[in-house]
Amino acid sequence: MAASTSFRISDDARTRLASRAAREGMTATALLDQLIIEGTGQLDYPGIIFRGPAHDRRAALAAGPDVWEVVARLQELEGGEEHRISLLAAESDLHPRLIRLALDYAAEHAGEIRERIGNNRDMAERSRRMARQRESLLA
Repeated sequence: MAASTSFRISDDARTRLASRAAREGMTATALLDQLIIEGTGQLDYPGIIFRGPAHDRRAALAAGPDVWEVVARLQELEGGEEHRISLLAAESDLHPRLIRLALDYAAEHAGEIRERIGNNRDMAERSRRMARQRESLLA
């Protein structure tokens, strides 16, 4: 639930916020909300950035994959946490520190990450089903 809050910001900040919000096709309030959430996330987890269009922002490693992709791959590997991190580091050239960073962010935002992983698995299954249906049409 949103609550009304009053802030004083500089004229330059207000102008830039309004201009950017207009370019993004959103309200200044919605953009400010997004910037606060993402900005505090980046302060809490240095090395995490946010990418994607305004309607579908997602956490990612600054020089790497999305957080949900790191977690999804870790879920596919066998063994304890540190063993899985070592395996992923070896196969991806991601430093173990970055993998742990992604995992820490994911732990605090588990619902968001689980939803993205689930959506990706659903889309992959749909794609496999469509491929089987195309094959059966051509058989």
